[in-house]
Amino acid sequence: MNKKISIIVPVFNAEKTLDKCIMSLINQIYRNIEIILINDGSKDDSLSICQKYAEKDKRITVINKLNGGVSSARNEGLDNATGEFVMFCDS
Repeated sequence: MNKKISIIVPVFNAEKTLDKCIMSLINQIYRNIEIILINDGSKDDSLSICQKYAEKDKRITVINKLNGGVSSARNEGLDNATGEFVMFCDS
């Protein structure tokens, strides 16, 4: 299988766990993925952490939006996903 998988990660004030979450996705054996990080109005350093990883890995997209809740963030991710399959990962 070589079909693209879109991984949608809603992010809200997750600076304490975000590095571990993103690294676990980046280090997957299956490489044909896109990681969509949806910053949902975080007040901590989450957005800059997301941007740091996006600069290093072209498979990562960062979307910054006003806080609307996890469902709103997931829907934003679905609107931007280009993979044949979609999965969600909590930050």
